[in-house]
Amino acid sequence: MMTGTRVQDTDGEGTTGLTNPVRYPEAASPAVRTKRAFVLLALTLVLPGSAQVVAGDRRLGRRALRTTFTCWALVLLGLVLALTNRSLVVGVVTHRWWSLLLIVALLGMAVAWALLFINTLRLIRMPLLNRGARPLVAGALALLMALTSGSLAYGAYVLGVGRSTVGSIFQTGPAFDPVDGRYNFLLMGGDAGEDRTGRRPDSISVISVDAETGSTVTFSIPRNFQNAQFSDDSPLWEAYPDGYNCGDPCIINSLYTDVTQNYADLYPGAADPGAEAMMDAASGVLGIEVQAYLLVDMNGFEQLVDAMGGIRIDAGGWVPITAGEIPGSDPIRHYPPDGWIKPGVQTLDGYHALWYARSREFVTDYDRISRQQCVQQAMIAQLDPATVLTRFQSLAAAGTQIVETDISQDQLASFVDLGLKAQGQETRRLTIGPPDFGTPAENFVTYPDFDLIHSRVQETLAQGAAEPGAAGPLQLDRAALVEELPEETADDGITEEYLQELATIGDDATLGELLANNGECSPA
Repeated sequence: MMTGTRVQDTDGEGTTGLTNPVRYPEAASPAVRTKRAFVLLALTLVLPGSAQVVAGDRRLGRRALRTTFTCWALVLLGLVLALTNRSLVVGVVTHRWWSLLLIVALLGMAVAWALLFINTLRLIRMPLLNRGARPLVAGALALLMALTSGSLAYGAYVLGVGRSTVGSIFQTGPAFDPVDGRYNFLLMGGDAGEDRTGRRPDSISVISVDAETGSTVTFSIPRNFQNAQFSDDSPLWEAYPDGYNCGDPCIINSLYTDVTQNYADLYPGAADPGAEAMMDAASGVLGIEVQAYLLVDMNGFEQLVDAMGGIRIDAGGWVPITAGEIPGSDPIRHYPPDGWIKPGVQTLDGYHALWYARSREFVTDYDRISRQQCVQQAMIAQLDPATVLTRFQSLAAAGTQIVETDISQDQLASFVDLGLKAQGQETRRLTIGPPDFGTPAENFVTYPDFDLIHSRVQETLAQGAAEPGAAGPLQLDRAALVEELPEETADDGITEEYLQELATIGDDATLGELLANNGECSPA
């Protein structure tokens, strides 16, 4: 109930007015006081500073409101830019100094909002509330502070994690322009296990992306490819003017170790001479300029898939999980497989995705390459913005397992935008070996026809430019057929027990026939 008393406001401005239950709750009823408390909390949540304007220090409230309106304007500007200029937004978030400024701003806002809530608690004047209402008001205050200041602080933390991850993976340096309208990246899966001499990239692919449309082509180079050529402006021209042609020891995946150990001086100033040499070799094989590389450790790949929540594929045939080598066996043989990956639609965790991509027991390298291409496509298709946002921390932690890349941090924003363009398109793919070039018996990878390779590469790129959504020569359209099927529905009449028995008795011929389709795969 209103009184006739005139009092001076608490903000010191000297104005007077009739007391009212919002600014002067002493004369209000207990129910009104409780309602007033929740109203002030709501005002601080929706429009920070407004509670101070109506019930406390108006000068403080006006300052807070100006800050609030400025923040809302910046948020709206960010949303508009996210819709119209994603590269700029990503550039700000990933830039080492702008991201630091944004982290500081988020932390400052978190502290300021928390202080306003504390000030609002003072305005509520808890002793005036009924005993039963006090815990409710205190709980609401704690919850709102967690939702507001806590969310801002967590956002600053996530941004800091991302900033640290980007800084540890990507290099500082100038950006590079597309060549003939395309960016060409060398993607290698490296394995430096205890039983190996140095690191050897067993998975070698060149990802070529149209700079305008995001249309993507994957060229896979078998690890046992021989006689790789180098252009006369490559540092390796001095060591291998006739190509990497010393026979079986000179399969392409050994070039990394060879250059790292024997010819590192040919790449002065390079952080990874072996990777630079592999780019030169891939450029010579394909007849295009490879501009950057990304080397992923096998263990890092496993963690990355787990961080994504697994990858969903439609596997065409059974794939063995290879066991250890039998000591003293010549030729090398393995113990019976440690397990089997079934055909059909399924979600693979990191461990099984890694073995699905690397297993080649009882089949050929070319079957493994087809599966690697399929896994790459599945990862690209499923690594969408929603996955990144919901699994950011685990993805960032797994990302640090990427051994290295020479991609510039300042160019990351444009590549993220390019990746988003590629999301809705099918990836064309070409293997520089069987089945796209010859058969295993013809030894195409031992005696390659480079003119034919270069011609087919250009044809594939041209077809991709004309039909961005077209499927590549090995692309299966099974995903559309099995889209509605539950996981692991395939039934080819073969059981895991039967396959294991064949492996135990060493019937490799029968296993080879039964697993001949395990290179068939498509993202599901």
